[in-house]
Amino acid sequence: MSAKKRNPVLVIGLGRFGGSVARTLERMGHEVLGVDHDGTRVQEYAPHLTQVVEADCTDTRCLDKLGANSFESVVVGIGSDIEASVLAVLALSDLGVQNIWAKATNENHGRILERTGAHHVVFPEQRMGERVARMLNERLLDFISFGDDFAIARVAAPETIVGLPLVTSECRKKFDVTVIGVKRRGEDFIHAIPDTLIMPGDLLVVSGKVENLEAFAALQPSTAEPQPSGA
Repeated sequence: MSAKKRNPVLVIGLGRFGGSVARTLERMGHEVLGVDHDGTRVQEYAPHLTQVVEADCTDTRCLDKLGANSFESVVVGIGSDIEASVLAVLALSDLGVQNIWAKATNENHGRILERTGAHHVVFPEQRMGERVARMLNERLLDFISFGDDFAIARVAAPETIVGLPLVTSECRKKFDVTVIGVKRRGEDFIHAIPDTLIMPGDLLVVSGKVENLEAFAALQPSTAEPQPSGA
């Protein structure tokens, strides 16, 4: 049975970022109208999206013809051409689109997009670079930042809490992090409760301030062989 259809989304720019967003939205059950000025990209994405159109979305009249103002959300995935991304956001704002997401290549680009009408600005390259750097320099197996110095990370259980239930290890009191869940080799992910016993080789999903997560990840891991990332 196919997934229930959700609100349609307009995605402008089908490069690496915009194309990935469009295909993911389609898989999630959204109807997606993808638009790009490059005919080759339009042909590439035609089999994967609800509808794909070759058009110049820096023109308000063009967007009006596409019915841009009928979409609750629009994603502007243009990144390399800063002028085109700004003009597209400005045109969408002029049409009264209420939820505009736009990709920015740097902070200055992001500020301009916000001032021209973008409601949400994302920095995919910056976020990914940050994530990779932290994973390389610490024992962080995965890392997602939510801004305001808060993040969620996946780490190997440190030796100091192995063999103890969470209520006894007092991670929140001693390390200022909260253990959200535990993944044990060959078992399903479990949500952590005070009585959850931490075993050697466990992978923990923890939340907290970035500096506290990094300090927690730097603790000596348990002697059990670490689990593969996909375990």
